[in-house]
Amino acid sequence: MLRPKQMTNAAPMILWMQSLSDPTRARLLRLLERTELTVVEMCTTLQLPQSTVSRHLKVLADDGWAASRRDGTSNLYRMHISDMELPQKKLWSVVKGHSVSSSTADQDDARLEQVIDARRSRSQAFFSSASEKWDRLRADLFGHRVDAWAFAAAFPCDAVVGDLGCGTGAVGQILAPWVSHVIAVDSSAAMMQSARKRLKDHSNIELRRGELTQLPIEDATLSHAILILVLPYIASPQLAFEEARRVTKPGGKLIVVDMIPHDRAEYREELGHSWQGFPAEQIQTWMNQSGWLQSKFALMPHEPDAKGTGLFVTTATTR
Repeated sequence: MLRPKQMTNAAPMILWMQSLSDPTRARLLRLLERTELTVVEMCTTLQLPQSTVSRHLKVLADDGWAASRRDGTSNLYRMHISDMELPQKKLWSVVKGHSVSSSTADQDDARLEQVIDARRSRSQAFFSSASEKWDRLRADLFGHRVDAWAFAAAFPCDAVVGDLGCGTGAVGQILAPWVSHVIAVDSSAAMMQSARKRLKDHSNIELRRGELTQLPIEDATLSHAILILVLPYIASPQLAFEEARRVTKPGGKLIVVDMIPHDRAEYREELGHSWQGFPAEQIQTWMNQSGWLQSKFALMPHEPDAKGTGLFVTTATTR
Protein backbone atom coordinates (compact mmCIF):
# COMPACT_ATOMS: atom_id res chain seq x y z
CA MET A 1 0.00 0.00 0.00
CA LEU A 2 1.25 3.49 -0.89
CA ARG A 3 1.98 5.75 2.01
CA PRO A 4 0.48 9.31 1.84
CA LYS A 5 3.74 10.88 0.65
CA GLN A 6 4.16 8.24 -2.03
CA MET A 7 0.58 8.83 -3.22
CA THR A 8 1.27 12.56 -3.47
CA ASN A 9 4.39 11.97 -5.55
CA ALA A 10 2.64 9.43 -7.76
CA ALA A 11 -0.46 11.54 -8.44
CA PRO A 12 1.07 13.75 -11.17
CA MET A 13 2.37 10.71 -13.05
CA ILE A 14 -1.07 9.09 -12.94
CA LEU A 15 -2.67 12.28 -14.30
CA TRP A 16 -0.07 12.52 -17.05
CA MET A 17 -0.64 8.90 -18.05
CA GLN A 18 -4.40 9.43 -18.12
CA SER A 19 -4.12 12.52 -20.29
CA LEU A 20 -1.90 10.70 -22.78
CA SER A 21 -4.06 7.56 -22.87
CA ASP A 22 -6.03 8.87 -25.87
CA PRO A 23 -4.19 8.60 -29.23
CA THR A 24 -5.77 11.83 -30.45
CA ARG A 25 -4.13 13.77 -27.63
CA ALA A 26 -0.80 12.19 -28.49
CA ARG A 27 -1.27 13.29 -32.12
CA LEU A 28 -2.02 16.82 -30.92
CA LEU A 29 1.08 16.94 -28.77
CA ARG A 30 3.28 15.76 -31.66
CA LEU A 31 2.16 18.85 -33.55
CA LEU A 32 2.43 21.26 -30.63
CA GLU A 33 5.92 20.06 -29.82
CA ARG A 34 7.00 21.17 -33.29
CA THR A 35 5.27 24.53 -33.57
CA GLU A 36 2.64 26.90 -32.22
CA LEU A 37 -0.80 26.38 -33.76
CA THR A 38 -4.34 27.72 -33.66
CA VAL A 39 -7.31 25.41 -33.18
CA VAL A 40 -8.25 25.83 -36.84
CA GLU A 41 -4.75 24.81 -37.93
CA MET A 42 -4.88 21.75 -35.70
CA CYS A 43 -8.27 20.78 -37.13
CA THR A 44 -6.87 21.08 -40.65
CA THR A 45 -3.81 19.01 -39.81
CA LEU A 46 -5.59 16.22 -37.93
CA GLN A 47 -8.72 16.29 -40.11
CA LEU A 48 -10.91 16.47 -37.01
CA PRO A 49 -13.87 18.70 -36.07
CA GLN A 50 -13.23 21.74 -33.89
CA SER A 51 -15.30 20.39 -31.01
CA THR A 52 -13.11 17.29 -30.80
CA VAL A 53 -9.86 19.22 -30.94
CA SER A 54 -11.04 21.76 -28.35
CA ARG A 55 -12.13 19.02 -25.95
CA HIS A 56 -8.78 17.27 -26.09
CA LEU A 57 -6.86 20.54 -25.86
CA LYS A 58 -8.63 21.36 -22.60
CA VAL A 59 -7.43 18.09 -21.07
CA LEU A 60 -3.87 18.68 -22.25
CA ALA A 61 -3.87 22.24 -20.95
CA ASP A 62 -5.38 21.29 -17.57
CA ASP A 63 -2.74 18.57 -17.06
CA GLY A 64 0.20 20.78 -17.99
CA TRP A 65 0.97 19.38 -21.44
CA ALA A 66 0.06 22.45 -23.50
CA ALA A 67 -0.07 26.18 -22.92
CA SER A 68 -1.90 28.88 -24.83
CA ARG A 69 -1.44 32.55 -25.46
CA ARG A 70 -3.85 35.15 -26.78
CA ASP A 71 -2.97 36.87 -30.05
CA GLY A 72 -5.71 39.25 -31.14
CA THR A 73 -8.85 37.18 -31.60
CA SER A 74 -6.98 33.86 -31.71
CA ASN A 75 -5.56 31.48 -29.13
CA LEU A 76 -2.27 29.82 -30.07
CA TYR A 77 -1.18 26.61 -28.39
CA ARG A 78 2.28 25.14 -27.87
CA MET A 79 3.92 22.31 -25.95
CA HIS A 80 6.85 23.78 -24.00
CA ILE A 81 8.75 20.60 -23.23
CA SER A 82 11.78 22.51 -21.92
CA ASP A 83 9.63 23.76 -19.01
CA MET A 84 8.45 20.28 -17.99
CA GLU A 85 9.69 18.12 -15.15
CA LEU A 86 12.08 15.32 -16.04
CA PRO A 87 9.58 12.48 -15.33
CA GLN A 88 7.04 14.18 -17.57
CA LYS A 89 9.61 14.51 -20.35
CA LYS A 90 10.53 10.84 -20.06
CA LEU A 91 6.88 9.77 -20.18
CA TRP A 92 6.28 11.82 -23.30
CA SER A 93 9.35 10.36 -24.95
CA VAL A 94 7.93 6.87 -24.47
CA VAL A 95 4.38 7.77 -25.52
CA LYS A 96 5.46 9.72 -28.59
CA GLY A 97 7.28 6.73 -30.00
CA HIS A 98 4.55 4.13 -29.40
CA SER A 99 1.08 5.73 -29.36
CA VAL A 100 0.73 6.89 -32.98
CA SER A 101 1.16 4.61 -35.97
CA SER A 102 3.84 5.56 -38.43
CA SER A 103 1.35 6.01 -41.27
CA THR A 104 -0.84 8.35 -39.20
CA ALA A 105 2.21 10.29 -38.02
CA ASP A 106 3.46 10.66 -41.61
CA GLN A 107 0.08 11.99 -42.76
CA ASP A 108 -0.10 14.41 -39.84
CA ASP A 109 3.42 15.65 -40.59
CA ALA A 110 2.64 16.15 -44.26
CA ARG A 111 -0.51 18.15 -43.53
CA LEU A 112 1.35 20.17 -40.89
CA GLU A 113 3.92 21.16 -43.51
CA GLN A 114 1.07 22.32 -45.74
CA VAL A 115 -0.31 24.45 -42.90
CA ILE A 116 3.11 26.00 -42.27
CA ASP A 117 3.62 26.59 -46.02
CA ALA A 118 0.22 28.32 -46.17
CA ARG A 119 1.38 30.69 -43.43
CA ARG A 120 4.52 31.51 -45.41
CA SER A 121 2.48 32.00 -48.56
CA ARG A 122 0.21 34.49 -46.84
CA SER A 123 3.23 36.46 -45.62
CA GLN A 124 4.89 36.34 -49.03
CA ALA A 125 1.67 37.42 -50.73
CA PHE A 126 1.44 40.41 -48.43
CA PHE A 127 5.02 41.53 -49.05
CA SER A 128 4.69 40.95 -52.79
CA SER A 129 1.77 43.35 -52.93
CA ALA A 130 3.15 45.79 -50.34
CA SER A 131 6.84 45.99 -51.25
CA GLU A 132 6.55 49.29 -53.12
CA LYS A 133 4.52 50.95 -50.38
CA TRP A 134 6.01 49.16 -47.37
CA ASP A 135 8.03 52.12 -46.06
CA ARG A 136 4.99 54.38 -46.08
CA LEU A 137 2.75 51.68 -44.63
CA ARG A 138 5.19 51.00 -41.78
CA ALA A 139 5.52 54.73 -41.08
CA ASP A 140 1.73 55.11 -41.04
CA LEU A 141 1.40 52.22 -38.60
CA PHE A 142 4.40 52.75 -36.34
CA GLY A 143 5.81 56.22 -37.05
CA HIS A 144 9.10 57.37 -38.58
CA ARG A 145 11.30 56.74 -35.53
CA VAL A 146 11.24 52.95 -35.29
CA ASP A 147 14.71 52.59 -36.82
CA ALA A 148 16.15 55.24 -34.53
CA TRP A 149 15.01 53.32 -31.45
CA ALA A 150 16.68 50.18 -32.75
CA PHE A 151 19.97 51.93 -33.47
CA ALA A 152 19.97 53.66 -30.07
CA ALA A 153 20.22 50.21 -28.50
CA ALA A 154 23.66 49.84 -30.12
CA PHE A 155 25.15 52.55 -27.89
CA PRO A 156 27.34 51.24 -25.04
CA CYS A 157 25.38 51.04 -21.80
CA ASP A 158 28.04 53.15 -20.04
CA ALA A 159 27.96 55.90 -22.69
CA VAL A 160 27.73 59.53 -21.65
CA VAL A 161 26.16 61.30 -24.61
CA GLY A 162 26.00 65.00 -25.37
CA ASP A 163 22.90 65.92 -27.38
CA LEU A 164 24.27 69.26 -28.55
CA GLY A 165 21.48 71.43 -29.87
CA CYS A 166 18.85 69.13 -28.37
CA GLY A 167 15.79 71.12 -29.47
CA THR A 168 12.69 69.51 -27.98
CA GLY A 169 14.62 66.47 -26.70
CA ALA A 170 13.63 63.87 -29.32
CA VAL A 171 17.11 62.35 -29.52
CA GLY A 172 17.60 62.27 -25.76
CA GLN A 173 14.27 60.51 -25.34
CA ILE A 174 15.42 57.72 -27.66
CA LEU A 175 18.88 57.38 -26.09
CA ALA A 176 17.94 57.56 -22.41
CA PRO A 177 16.85 53.92 -21.94
CA TRP A 178 20.14 52.62 -23.37
CA VAL A 179 22.94 54.83 -22.09
CA SER A 180 24.30 55.88 -18.72
CA HIS A 181 23.76 59.62 -19.02
CA VAL A 182 22.63 62.24 -21.52
CA ILE A 183 23.57 65.91 -21.31
CA ALA A 184 21.18 67.86 -23.51
CA VAL A 185 22.19 71.41 -24.41
CA ASP A 186 20.28 74.13 -26.24
CA SER A 187 20.38 77.91 -26.27
CA SER A 188 16.63 78.43 -26.73
CA ALA A 189 14.52 78.83 -23.60
CA ALA A 190 11.40 77.72 -25.51
CA MET A 191 13.11 74.58 -26.78
CA MET A 192 14.39 73.77 -23.33
CA GLN A 193 10.91 74.11 -21.90
CA SER A 194 9.54 71.66 -24.49
CA ALA A 195 12.43 69.27 -23.86
CA ARG A 196 11.84 69.43 -20.13
CA LYS A 197 8.22 68.32 -20.61
CA ARG A 198 9.18 65.50 -22.97
CA LEU A 199 12.03 64.20 -20.82
CA LYS A 200 10.52 64.61 -17.36
CA ASP A 201 10.35 60.84 -16.79
CA HIS A 202 14.03 60.22 -17.59
CA SER A 203 16.24 60.64 -14.55
CA ASN A 204 19.48 60.13 -16.51
CA ILE A 205 19.00 63.18 -18.75
CA GLU A 206 20.44 66.49 -17.65
CA LEU A 207 19.23 69.65 -19.41
CA ARG A 208 21.62 72.57 -19.65
CA ARG A 209 21.00 75.86 -21.41
CA GLY A 210 23.97 77.26 -23.32
CA GLU A 211 25.60 78.01 -26.66
CA LEU A 212 27.19 75.29 -28.76
CA THR A 213 30.23 77.49 -29.20
CA GLN A 214 30.62 77.72 -25.42
CA LEU A 215 29.22 74.51 -24.04
CA PRO A 216 28.24 74.34 -20.35
CA ILE A 217 30.05 70.99 -20.02
CA GLU A 218 33.35 70.18 -18.33
CA ASP A 219 36.37 69.01 -20.33
CA ALA A 220 36.53 65.33 -21.39
CA THR A 221 33.06 64.50 -20.08
CA LEU A 222 31.35 62.85 -23.04
CA SER A 223 31.95 59.53 -24.72
CA HIS A 224 29.72 60.56 -27.64
CA ALA A 225 28.79 63.99 -28.99
CA ILE A 226 25.85 64.45 -31.36
CA LEU A 227 25.13 67.46 -33.60
CA ILE A 228 21.92 67.06 -35.60
CA LEU A 229 20.72 69.88 -37.89
CA VAL A 230 22.29 72.62 -35.78
CA LEU A 231 25.32 73.82 -37.76
CA PRO A 232 23.34 76.20 -40.06
CA TYR A 233 22.35 78.23 -36.99
CA ILE A 234 25.94 78.84 -35.90
CA ALA A 235 27.92 81.75 -37.31
CA SER A 236 31.21 79.84 -36.88
CA PRO A 237 30.56 76.07 -37.06
CA GLN A 238 34.22 75.29 -36.50
CA LEU A 239 33.86 76.65 -32.97
CA ALA A 240 31.11 74.07 -32.35
CA PHE A 241 33.45 71.31 -33.53
CA GLU A 242 36.19 72.64 -31.25
CA GLU A 243 33.86 72.76 -28.25
CA ALA A 244 32.54 69.27 -28.97
CA ARG A 245 36.16 68.07 -29.05
CA ARG A 246 36.95 69.80 -25.76
CA VAL A 247 34.12 68.12 -23.87
CA THR A 248 34.69 64.66 -25.39
CA LYS A 249 37.00 62.09 -23.85
CA PRO A 250 40.01 60.65 -25.69
CA GLY A 251 38.73 57.92 -27.97
CA GLY A 252 35.27 59.51 -28.00
CA LYS A 253 33.02 59.77 -31.03
CA LEU A 254 31.24 62.58 -32.87
CA ILE A 255 28.09 62.08 -34.95
CA VAL A 256 26.90 64.89 -37.22
CA VAL A 257 23.75 65.06 -39.37
CA ASP A 258 23.16 68.15 -41.47
CA MET A 259 22.31 69.60 -44.87
CA ILE A 260 24.28 69.37 -48.08
CA PRO A 261 24.64 72.61 -50.10
CA HIS A 262 21.31 73.89 -51.41
CA ASP A 263 19.69 76.94 -53.02
CA ARG A 264 16.83 77.44 -50.56
CA ALA A 265 17.58 81.04 -49.73
CA GLU A 266 14.23 81.30 -47.96
CA TYR A 267 15.63 79.16 -45.15
CA ARG A 268 17.48 82.22 -43.88
CA GLU A 269 14.19 83.97 -43.19
CA GLU A 270 11.96 80.99 -42.42
CA LEU A 271 14.37 78.98 -40.28
CA GLY A 272 16.95 81.54 -39.22
CA HIS A 273 19.82 79.76 -40.98
CA SER A 274 23.21 81.38 -41.48
CA TRP A 275 24.47 78.69 -43.86
CA GLN A 276 22.91 77.09 -46.96
CA GLY A 277 24.27 73.63 -46.32
CA PHE A 278 27.83 72.35 -46.20
CA PRO A 279 30.13 70.65 -48.72
CA ALA A 280 31.76 67.43 -47.54
CA GLU A 281 35.20 69.00 -47.91
CA GLN A 282 34.30 71.88 -45.61
CA ILE A 283 33.03 69.54 -42.89
CA GLN A 284 36.20 67.46 -43.10
CA THR A 285 38.38 70.58 -42.87
CA TRP A 286 36.58 71.85 -39.80
CA MET A 287 36.85 68.44 -38.16
CA ASN A 288 40.59 68.16 -38.88
CA GLN A 289 41.28 71.66 -37.59
CA SER A 290 39.32 70.94 -34.41
CA GLY A 291 41.10 67.74 -33.43
CA TRP A 292 38.70 65.23 -34.95
CA LEU A 293 39.60 62.40 -37.31
CA GLN A 294 36.72 61.85 -39.72
CA SER A 295 35.68 58.21 -39.98
CA LYS A 296 32.80 58.09 -42.43
CA PHE A 297 30.75 60.45 -44.58
CA ALA A 298 27.55 59.39 -46.34
CA LEU A 299 24.65 61.06 -48.09
CA MET A 300 21.29 60.08 -46.66
CA PRO A 301 18.64 58.79 -49.11
CA HIS A 302 15.89 61.33 -49.63
CA GLU A 303 12.63 60.45 -47.93
CA PRO A 304 9.73 60.41 -50.44
CA ASP A 305 7.53 62.66 -48.30
CA ALA A 306 10.34 64.95 -47.09
CA LYS A 307 10.14 68.50 -48.38
CA GLY A 308 13.56 69.69 -47.19
CA THR A 309 16.98 69.53 -48.75
CA GLY A 310 19.33 66.56 -48.86
CA LEU A 311 21.18 65.48 -45.74
CA PHE A 312 24.48 63.86 -44.86
CA VAL A 313 25.70 61.94 -41.84
CA THR A 314 29.33 61.83 -40.80
CA THR A 315 31.26 60.43 -37.88
CA ALA A 316 34.63 61.20 -36.35
CA THR A 317 36.79 60.18 -33.42
CA THR A 318 39.08 62.25 -31.23
CA ARG A 319 42.70 62.38 -32.36
